[in-house]
Amino acid sequence: MARPMARAEQTFAVAHVTPYPWEAQDNEVNAHVRTVAEELSRRGHRVLVLAPSRSHERVRASRRALRAARGRGGGAESLLKGTDEGTPLVIAVGEVLDVPSLTSGSSERSHGRRPLALPIDVARTIEELLSAVPLDFVHVHEPFAPSVSAAALRHSRALNVGSFHAAGERGVLSRSVGRRFVETFLGRLDARIAATPATAALMAKQFPGEYRVAGGPSEGGAGNAKDSVKGDVAGVGPGGEDEYTNRGDSRARARAYAYARAAADLETIYSELAARRHDPLGDRTLRQRLAGRPKIDVDLHMHTDHSYDCATPVEVLLTTAHERGLGAIAVTDHNEISGALAARERARQLGIDIKVIVGEEVKTASQGEVIGLFIEQKIPKGMTLAETIAEIKRQGGLVYVPHPFDRLHSVPDYEHLLGVVSEIDAIEVFNPRVAINAFNEEAERFAAKYRIAAGAGSDSHVAQGLGSVRLRMPSFDGPAEFKQALTEAEIL
Repeated sequence: MARPMARAEQTFAVAHVTPYPWEAQDNEVNAHVRTVAEELSRRGHRVLVLAPSRSHERVRASRRALRAARGRGGGAESLLKGTDEGTPLVIAVGEVLDVPSLTSGSSERSHGRRPLALPIDVARTIEELLSAVPLDFVHVHEPFAPSVSAAALRHSRALNVGSFHAAGERGVLSRSVGRRFVETFLGRLDARIAATPATAALMAKQFPGEYRVAGGPSEGGAGNAKDSVKGDVAGVGPGGEDEYTNRGDSRARARAYAYARAAADLETIYSELAARRHDPLGDRTLRQRLAGRPKIDVDLHMHTDHSYDCATPVEVLLTTAHERGLGAIAVTDHNEISGALAARERARQLGIDIKVIVGEEVKTASQGEVIGLFIEQKIPKGMTLAETIAEIKRQGGLVYVPHPFDRLHSVPDYEHLLGVVSEIDAIEVFNPRVAINAFNEEAERFAAKYRIAAGAGSDSHVAQGLGSVRLRMPSFDGPAEFKQALTEAEIL
């Protein structure tokens, strides 16, 4: 009798990524990835498995398939076709040179070997794949560098889930070299999963964060087959636990049921994360209202001499912006609103045809800066990020996060943004004053995976820089129309 297949109510496109060569199927991590991926596929999710390989031919075949998919109608998305019927597609992203794993409490046979360094062609293949295939989730296992999992986390444009399997103290501590870098890197994870409570405790000690315990029988310990499958699982099958344990080899059935539980747990985590994404299309009524509007150029980030670090007079800013063809500007002085109010009033007095959005770039206590747009009252600096956002919303304004990942300055980072992601209206994904472009790219990835509207601005502190970066978007009146227009904006 075939195993019952319970199709999930909400399905996703998911890539599971293992750092170990796929040929090592006695490796516990690979066994977990294979079984859980198959279970998710049976439940209707479109599933890819990304893994290194020891086989040159397998790697060549996978790369040919990727090139062929990109050349077909539908592009690389066609790689997902048919992966929701119980058989995920395994993609060998490249060959690796093995060195012994440092995972404690396990043998090489159990945990396999990890690469000493990741070849450039492997990283390039991963970047190409994750940029081309539309995924909801990239689920990385043991994402410590250098590895395929770490490369996938670096290049992912989807929501990221990380699973940690090693339970030994040495296995966790061995990843503590460059701890600050690792903490920042793991900050890209939107959810963290530990295979056992012991692993969760060790990871939380070394790399603080919330770790949810979810694993298959190989991690949790098969022990007594019946004990390993206690509990109800929504959607596992009409017979529940007995469907898996009362027929045939009870131990094998127990393991199968345990993996079904693991898949159900992952579905819950995936659904919770997906619910945090914004609606990329916005409001249908507003979209129709803006359909016939002319396009204007907008610069969303600039300063006047009301900022402590800028000497540009308000009138110079206005005339320069108008001369450069800007149809709207957001004046966002540091911890001050007087310059923006003065600019709006002076534009009216001079008859300059330019929309002035009153804003303020507010310094929070310890979580970087956030811009309030369409506000009327000065917001004091030094509050928490959540308190600052609450004050922006109280005034009917919009929350705009500037240069969020520019780590050369005090800025909001993943750990700060994840707690307020539902309150963010827009994210600055390009700022020309950011010294390292990777920080802009990281902001772009964050906005894309949460489907948050993308903004950009010159961050000009001198008049010559005005409009050096701009958005082209439908003309708008007020914050609601602006927010909707931003969903259709093009960065120039």
